[in-house]
Amino acid sequence: MAREDKRGRGRGRGEREERDEFVDKLVAINRVAKVVKGGKNFGFAALVVVGDQKGRVGFGKGKAREVPEAIRKATQEAKRNLIRVPLREGRTLHHDGRGRHGAGKVILRSAPPGTGIIAGGPMRAIFETLGVQDVVAKSMGSSNPYNMVRATVDALKDQTNPRSIASKRGKKVSEVLARRAGNGAADAA
Repeated sequence: MAREDKRGRGRGRGEREERDEFVDKLVAINRVAKVVKGGKNFGFAALVVVGDQKGRVGFGKGKAREVPEAIRKATQEAKRNLIRVPLREGRTLHHDGRGRHGAGKVILRSAPPGTGIIAGGPMRAIFETLGVQDVVAKSMGSSNPYNMVRATVDALKDQTNPRSIASKRGKKVSEVLARRAGNGAADAA
């Protein structure tokens, strides 16, 4: 009996640690109605963004008759759909990016230290859960939160780090970074 209690407690503690590992943000909640013979059946659709604030982020949507259940479903889906994004110095993006989904378009730009997160609603939620501290983002076209979140994730999927670029080109990381610094010096002159 004591052995079963011990195993049970250990499992519960592990689940709690896993929950603490991720930060989730509710981006949008929408009341939806289904018209049936007797009237309308109301339900709720939730859009949630989940991240570990260390370079992993995901989003999910859930529908249910009650708000908490919809949020729970969306959070579970978001945890299943995590992507890893390389961050420069753990605070910003390595390079600028563009993303698109439907009529929603976004532009992401890396920023110097102290800039903060300059982005609108759904994009801000993604950057906060991702762990980005300095970024400038602009959303164009559709302001639908679902499209904005998908377009932002699309732009983040294209992010690469200098190490992977160097390995593809058969060069050293310092050579790739030196080229980036050299281009900046040529532009300033």
